[in-house]
Amino acid sequence: MKIGFYPGCSLKGTSSEYAQSTISLAETFDIRLVEISDWNCCGATAAHNLNHELAVALPARILALAGQQGLKEIVVPCAACYNRLSVAQHQLKEDETLKNRISEILQMPFDGNIQILNVMQFIEKYIADRLAEKVIKPFERKVACYYGCLLVRPHNILKFDRLEDPQSMDNLMRKIGAETLPWGYKTECCGAGFSVSRTDIVAKLSGKIVKDAADRGADVIIVACPMCQSNLDMRRPHIDSYLHKKTTIPVMYITQAIGLAAGIKKKDLGLKKLFVAPEFTLG
Repeated sequence: MKIGFYPGCSLKGTSSEYAQSTISLAETFDIRLVEISDWNCCGATAAHNLNHELAVALPARILALAGQQGLKEIVVPCAACYNRLSVAQHQLKEDETLKNRISEILQMPFDGNIQILNVMQFIEKYIADRLAEKVIKPFERKVACYYGCLLVRPHNILKFDRLEDPQSMDNLMRKIGAETLPWGYKTECCGAGFSVSRTDIVAKLSGKIVKDAADRGADVIIVACPMCQSNLDMRRPHIDSYLHKKTTIPVMYITQAIGLAAGIKKKDLGLKKLFVAPEFTLG
């Protein structure tokens, strides 16, 4: 089976382990993710605050390229990329004048029928039903599933999961043997794009998330967004300074967690790239 794949900037750089684990997981289930040729940045996180036409044209070009390359579905693991592509697709479907203007700018026809899948939707659609036969090392740990703010907002456009208490990640983690904790911080903001410019804000917002997960007894925080993972993991020294204590709870991508349960080698999941390494083993 062949499905389109849009890695976005993060998965080609600071979050290459997310791409690595997503591709490895897909291959384990006989799925080949085909990267969109000549893709560009989707504009996250600042373009939509600066220039509306640019903010729509950037993701529209990605969708146009996917259509030209015969792709009917594309997997978009990054929550910010998923958000921008989905919002642009919605806006172009709703506004014929804008659609014509963007097509003129791009000199390419826009294909508005491509299905955009975030990583949970991809797993639910193509992998979830076969998980039981692949799980050889149950993920028997207490987990706090962190969705962040971009996977479920704006809800009227994305129509993905529940706005305040999403369950898709929790359901998938339970399928591989995890105990998911009830948690009020599932969709709180981690500081997002302030990771470089305002580490003090990230330390405060992400610190509250890390502390609450640890206080509830979670062994690991599970994420599906490279910005969230980066803020909660890479900025741990700033978080610890804000909290005035050292925190050791690791932050893993859902693809890494499922991959471990399915017996994929740690090196193929990019686990060595995590700043706070998981101390537990499975099986």
